[in-house]
Amino acid sequence: MENPFLKEYKSDRTDAILVKEAQAGDKIALEELILKHQPYIYNIAWKMVRNDQDAQDLTQEATIKVITKLSQFEGRSAFRTWLYRIVANHFLMGKRKKGESIVDSFEAMGRGLDSVPDIPLTPLEQKENEAVIKEMNYMCMSGMLLCLDRKQRLTFILGEMFGADHGIGSEILGITKDNFRKRLSRARSDLFNFMNHKCGLVNKSNPCRCHKKVTYALNGKLIDNKNLLFNRKEFSNFKTEIQPSADRMMEVVEDKYATLFQNLPYKEDFDKKAFFADILEDIDFKDLLNLN
Repeated sequence: MENPFLKEYKSDRTDAILVKEAQAGDKIALEELILKHQPYIYNIAWKMVRNDQDAQDLTQEATIKVITKLSQFEGRSAFRTWLYRIVANHFLMGKRKKGESIVDSFEAMGRGLDSVPDIPLTPLEQKENEAVIKEMNYMCMSGMLLCLDRKQRLTFILGEMFGADHGIGSEILGITKDNFRKRLSRARSDLFNFMNHKCGLVNKSNPCRCHKKVTYALNGKLIDNKNLLFNRKEFSNFKTEIQPSADRMMEVVEDKYATLFQNLPYKEDFDKKAFFADILEDIDFKDLLNLN
């Protein structure tokens, strides 16, 4: 039951120490505790809504809930699991964000791709536009995640991209292990079926290719080649940041398909301290948590 989410957080103090000190009113410990977990909260949110501002809003809303409930944590489970349970519940129950309305079904996604005219690039042009084509690929795959309903989407993000096995995933989502397996299997199957019938990266017999769509995306300002979101230095990828789980349950999805999603960007560098400064300085929180 260890995972969430396997990579070591950058801190000299354990969660247990930080929680104890934060519950006693230590503001510095509370801030350190939140900043340790913020990248994971943010990246789950980012994949849920496909919009940076919406993801920041979700992260802040979820963080407020964690802070206000911190006094209730009794150590019966790992703090990380307890935290992500609160985060997951908020993401599932919160008001839909505007980024979630871009596409709402695989049928709509398919129609959208079909409506984009194909403008093939020569091999040389593909080489010259490699970064932009990768941006197109990431945008398209992020859009596919929005085709899943919220429960499937969050299950897929936790199980496939963050490598949470059925034990951890079920505890975070508050469902049985069997239900987690079924939900993850369904999400994988739905994504794979769509990609297998549409995406040329998974099935070479499919005509849809990112390089054929990128010219239209550039001309229509859907992609800004001077500000490529998924190619900036503050991004790595999920495969690098999240260690693979031993319990992958890959009976539905081919390795190539899984790798595509594991290569999606993971935002590892942003202004963490400023992000929560207002929360931690809020007078109501100081009173609520008896912060020094």
